[in-house]
Amino acid sequence: KPPTLTRLDVFADKLAGRAFAFLAAFGIVEPGLIRAALLRVFLLVTVYVTYRVTAWALYSLFPSVVEWCLMSVPTVTVELAPLESSDSMPAGSASQSKDLALSDPKRPGKIQCWDPSTGCRLGEVAAMTEKEVYAAVAVAKAAQPDWAQTTYRQRRMVLRTIQKYIVNNIETICRVCSRDSGKPKVDALLGEVMTTCEKIRCINSNGEEWLQKSYRPTGPLMVHKTAYVEYVPLGVLGVIAPWNYPFHNMLNHVISGLFSGNAVVSKVSEHTSWSSSYFTRIVRAALVANGHNPDIVQTITGFGEAGAALVSCPDVDKIIFTGSPAVGKLVMRGAAPHLKPVILELGGKDPMVFCDDVNLDEVMSWSMRGCFQNCGQNCCGVERLFVYEKVYDEFLDRAQAKVRSLRQGVPLACCGSEGEVDCGAMVMEGQIDIIQSLIDDAVKKGAKVHCGGKRNTAVGGGYGQFYEPTLISGVTSAMRISKEEVFGPVMCVAKVPNNDDAECIRMINDCSFGLGSSVYSGNKERAKLMGEQIRSGMFTANDFGVNYLVQSLPFGGVNESGFDRFAGPEGLRACCLERSIVLDRIPFVKTSIPGPIDYPIKTKQGLLFGGSLVNMMYNESWLGKLLAVVGIIKAS
Repeated sequence: KPPTLTRLDVFADKLAGRAFAFLAAFGIVEPGLIRAALLRVFLLVTVYVTYRVTAWALYSLFPSVVEWCLMSVPTVTVELAPLESSDSMPAGSASQSKDLALSDPKRPGKIQCWDPSTGCRLGEVAAMTEKEVYAAVAVAKAAQPDWAQTTYRQRRMVLRTIQKYIVNNIETICRVCSRDSGKPKVDALLGEVMTTCEKIRCINSNGEEWLQKSYRPTGPLMVHKTAYVEYVPLGVLGVIAPWNYPFHNMLNHVISGLFSGNAVVSKVSEHTSWSSSYFTRIVRAALVANGHNPDIVQTITGFGEAGAALVSCPDVDKIIFTGSPAVGKLVMRGAAPHLKPVILELGGKDPMVFCDDVNLDEVMSWSMRGCFQNCGQNCCGVERLFVYEKVYDEFLDRAQAKVRSLRQGVPLACCGSEGEVDCGAMVMEGQIDIIQSLIDDAVKKGAKVHCGGKRNTAVGGGYGQFYEPTLISGVTSAMRISKEEVFGPVMCVAKVPNNDDAECIRMINDCSFGLGSSVYSGNKERAKLMGEQIRSGMFTANDFGVNYLVQSLPFGGVNESGFDRFAGPEGLRACCLERSIVLDRIPFVKTSIPGPIDYPIKTKQGLLFGGSLVNMMYNESWLGKLLAVVGIIKAS
């Protein structure tokens, strides 16, 4: 059915009234007469039907045009708490601490929430138990059947409502992300807001087409049949989201899960649980504004117990996990007894290559963005920088100056900071210890630290979790830092000897991770050829990070970087049950079982009939096919 176009209805009524007034002015009709009333009714019906037929035609031929141009998107309002609405810390609203412990013995069953850049306490959320997780899943499951019956147009409208809120509240979302994860607002804009909006745009533009029935060829034996694959909702998707991008990592799978007709239950990281309340309110407000049950989306807060409960819950149909390989293996182990499918995105050691023919003026900014975006806390950030020997020394000179110039500190205008920083804080205190261990091991084995290389205690007034932007060179495969994920503000540089492409590829592939990769060269064919030899799930020539802004592409890796995909048609279909369907193509023509192979089987005739049928269909000789037809006739 076409949408209800109330604006056209009103216009039709006005037009009919004006037409009647025009005719009356020329004496064609006289006010007060029955025929005038009848004519008015006739004109109203005529114009109404004309516009209805036009609307139907437009919607049939150009549904997206009608939907986007003539259907208004609801505006939702989400109430904000003081810490969400202002960069500054309201007087008496927060206390600072150097010990950002998530658990407080005095507050059992709660997670303590902290700003990692200031040490300010933000509040607390529930550390949900297995029973509470199961109850939340049950609520989502009960709401899912009604949601599965919604049309794609209705689902698009919910996503458009979310997007409208996002674009109207960019700074608020960036502020909340910054406060909970310690990143600068610009990093939040690029990594949280822009990626989420592009995800919504891509799904709204292409999702319905991606989930249409996929018709398949039937072959000569089943030529009288129609065969296709259909994609139907799985039911309840369980999402375990990481802490590095709290807004996008939560909304990412809510978007694809809702569009594919599923309920979505997201377990957010205990390190960034504070912001999840605001982000959940946005989604639920969009659902309510469009007349849908908000129970279809649930958020789980808690420690490992809550995540394990989501994995083991019998009402969860699939798990989507983003995190470390070690925890990913635990997720697989938890899902195995239930034969529950999982998607694992487990991070990477993404290489960036600068060949000997690059223009350093053009590529230096990309090396900085790749290594220091979000303080290096990126699944597909640059963890290994391979620089050819010809440009190695000049690159290090330039890189040292750039890394030293980075400003680090509190990313919001509070606690004495103006918020003008390039690098913020580390979300996890424990990650600082991991980075230091990797740096110390590399230095012990011959690497050189040009700047940074230690915790930064000079910013944040002694509070907060900061690690200095670091440049380290001379990295070799013997060092842990070349094999293990750093996930911090560190530029690790390795020299490619003799400017040898083959040696560079060998060095890159000497690693168990394989998520993304990029090669910069003055010759794009050379870059493309090198990329074809890198074992990774994604590759970009002469660019960085753009794969994720092409949301029609699947996202994922190989080996220690995990398996299966999200994003693109592959990711959207991964939220569905793929069902193979076979139907009769021609009325009154059905499959029957020939007598020679029907029970009770006559072995001699059955073999002759079956063998002849195989030869008729698959023997490449025309004589063989002809003899097969004779055999079928004899066997019958």
